[in-house]
Amino acid sequence: MKTDEIRAKNDHELRFELDKSKKELFDMRFKSATQALQSPARIRELRRTIARLNTVLHERALGVRGSEAR
Repeated sequence: MKTDEIRAKNDHELRFELDKSKKELFDMRFKSATQALQSPARIRELRRTIARLNTVLHERALGVRGSEAR
């Protein structure tokens, strides 16, 4: 997910995406420990998406980048 797409969403949608991404990352890590993954690069992509989501939520909480309707 690109940063522009993330910034276009409101806080509630971002928290939902964050929870969904964290669950998917957990599942991917568990599968990687027990079997071979079809796409191991997906773990890296998920980690970066989670970091982007956290960054945007934190910026909005601090009022750095403009606030979205909460």
